[in-house]
Amino acid sequence: MKDTIARIEERIRSAGALKDENRAELLDLLAQLKSQIGALSKTNQEQAQSIAGFAQVSAHEATREEKNPKSLKHSILGLESSVTDLEQSHPQLVGVVNRIATMLSNMGI
Repeated sequence: MKDTIARIEERIRSAGALKDENRAELLDLLAQLKSQIGALSKTNQEQAQSIAGFAQVSAHEATREEKNPKSLKHSILGLESSVTDLEQSHPQLVGVVNRIATMLSNMGI
């Protein structure tokens, strides 16, 4: 998972399609996600990997020079659905994922 998060960070840092303010906010949210996924991985490694994977795909789709709105929407829906059963046990993780999904969705418009 650390490698996945590192790849997402690198993708965000090097994305030419991002405004500096969006880049900074995404990196901050990604740091929060990293912390929350770390906590989840202690009890549910598979779920944590799923969330990290969907985050990677979503970040990739949102930072592409030529965006594909359908692919972006699909990846964000996957990211959101990866945390639906965690609202009671990991509300902070769900909140971070929802903020990331909203931000990436808004970037795709």
